[in-house]
This record gives sequence, structure tokens and C-alpha cells, in this order.
Amino acid sequence: MNEFTRKRNLVLIGMPGAGKSTIGVLLAKLTARDFVDTDVLIQLQEETTLQEIVDRRGYLELREIEAGVLGSLDLQNTVIATGGSAVYSDSAMEHLRTLGPIVYLKVELNELQNRVNNEAQRGLARPEGQSFAAMYRERCRLYEQYAEVTVECAGLTPDQIAAVIAEQT
Repeated sequence: MNEFTRKRNLVLIGMPGAGKSTIGVLLAKLTARDFVDTDVLIQLQEETTLQEIVDRRGYLELREIEAGVLGSLDLQNTVIATGGSAVYSDSAMEHLRTLGPIVYLKVELNELQNRVNNEAQRGLARPEGQSFAAMYRERCRLYEQYAEVTVECAGLTPDQIAAVIAEQT
């Protein structure tokens, strides 16, 4: 591993339930990197949960806070698991691109719906009444737009997905 590769970050994007945090931890161990979950950074900064931000201040405020947190990241040698709505901020995504390759964890809608059974508590940054399926359709094109590496996750375990990312980045 050369000096550039060792300092470079890996940025994970994808839908809620895609496994960004789970795979991120495994990938960090596999590649000897730190791990940061930007949803946790937002909660620490705001001293509240994502859901409370959405409930009290609205989903657009959560997206704005998220864009600020992402835009201020200054990390090396870290796997960064972003929130599912990170792709709504072009400036944040451009900043993340300077930190390392952006990896899209692509998971089919039916699998995500099986995994995400607590929508009301997840702090999803979406308009009131927008279905999970509609959010999926809206976001997938943004994930594809920003992705430098896309990993088809169907049929793979989290460990296998981490290994694929390590091999491709």
C-alpha cells in the first residue's frame, strides 16, 4: 500500500438500509482505516437524534445540517459512511469526491424495504408523505450520478461487499 492509498478515504453512499455503516466498519478493519458515520457526527453536533431534527425543524433543515457537516470533513485514511440524503448537496458531494472515491452500495428496493422496518424512527430526510419507494426512485439517479464505483450488493454478505470494495478502490 503506497502513501497515497494509505491516506485516501473511502466514501460510502446509498439508501437507508443499504448497509453503509455495517459494511463501513468491516471495510475499515479490512483496509486498516478509521471509520466515521456522518449521521452520528450530525447527532453529536446537534445534540439530538436525526428523527428529532426532522420532527422539530423539518427534513430540509436536516439536509442543510448534513451538507454542512459533510462539507467540513477533513479526514485521512477513513471509511466515511454518509447519510442516505448526502447526495442532495452538490457542494458536499464535490467535497467528498476530493477526499476519496465515492462508492455506491446498490441494493434493490424490495431488499431495502425488508431491512428498513423502522422508517418512523430513522430520521429520513424526505417530504412528509413521500413513500420509501418514491424516495428510492428519486435518490437512485443521484447515487448513480455521483458514484465512482458501484457495488451490486444482491446476494453478497457484508464481508463479501467489503472485500469487493477493497479490491476495486
